Amino acid sequence: MGRLTGGDPSLLRRINSAVVLHALRAADSPTLTHLVEVTGLSRPTVEGVVEGLIGTGLVVEAPADEGVARRQGRPARRFRFRTEAGHLLGVEIGPHRVAALLSDLGGRVLGSAQRTVEETAPADERLEKVRAAVAELLRRAGVARSSLRAVGVGSPGIVEADGTVRLGTALPDWTGLPLGDRLRRSFRCPVLVENDANAAAVAEHWKGAAAGSDDIVFVLAGLSPGAGALIGGRLHRGFGGAAGEIGALHLLGREATPEKLLSTTGQPLHPLDEAQVARVFALARDGDARARDAMDRFLQRLVHDVAALVLALDPELVVVGGWAAGLDDVLKPLRAELARYCLRPPQVALSVLGEAAVATGALRLALDHVEGELFAVEGTVTARR
Repeated sequence: MGRLTGGDPSLLRRINSAVVLHALRAADSPTLTHLVEVTGLSRPTVEGVVEGLIGTGLVVEAPADEGVARRQGRPARRFRFRTEAGHLLGVEIGPHRVAALLSDLGGRVLGSAQRTVEETAPADERLEKVRAAVAELLRRAGVARSSLRAVGVGSPGIVEADGTVRLGTALPDWTGLPLGDRLRRSFRCPVLVENDANAAAVAEHWKGAAAGSDDIVFVLAGLSPGAGALIGGRLHRGFGGAAGEIGALHLLGREATPEKLLSTTGQPLHPLDEAQVARVFALARDGDARARDAMDRFLQRLVHDVAALVLALDPELVVVGGWAAGLDDVLKPLRAELARYCLRPPQVALSVLGEAAVATGALRLALDHVEGELFAVEGTVTARR
């Protein structure tokens, strides 16, 4: 903010407005005197900005404390940022379900909704499930669709900046889908689409296992694992958005396909879906030797994939999420293999947010967008370079 200069009065007004609004949100019903102190602006400037913000509905005068008023006479006016002045959505689109989170402008979650969906469902049906979940959520919360300021979406696949899925093999009809454009027809606000593993990484950094760590890798562990990474506190997408696609490492010839790894018969596992894999893991827990070998092969592949990413990025922390994170003792072999292959093994932890990670990260994406507009925030976690 301090680097912005110029003689354009409208630019200066926007800068002053962002500075005051940021101070208002950071404090608990501050007075004008407090705002003058923390912003460094003159009192007339602060007064003018506050009155303008009241006119936009983003700020309101806070009620006076009656006890203080009786003891001290007329108290100083206090103001607060209206977190209820708008709302945000975080949406997860997955193979088996879609889910949505609703929050106020402070990021406080007000409700959630989800719908199950068949893995083989076409894109139109999956998007209709998203619309149904959002409609239910808004109805239950009593929030008008017009109140939405931004919508974040977490989706499998390699996602372009405009929300188009350049490559998405996990869902039918997903490659080439203009997902952002399709969803913008349902919302009169910005729609921001992000890869699901990237969104989950942002979520764990915001309010999960990676809070306080700026160099992390989040592993969305499933049949074809993906990963999201933060480097220096910024989401790392790579040049074309394909960073972290560790599920493709077997294409290098280093490992067999998941169908072969998880087979207990010598023939490729078919169909390769989570129900079949869950059956293999259940047999392994019951002592079936072939199933145990299959599970060990699967875990070995997972830890090798993660080790490749750790060697490239040297993160402080690796967070494991996704359905495979629920496997027995997944952290023990992962830690052992990372210690074996990596020059500086990172810390390893399970996801705190669980199945809510992707939608929570999508919500953070929407919140970052609104903060960038309202508070002129530079360098947010999710901002595209």
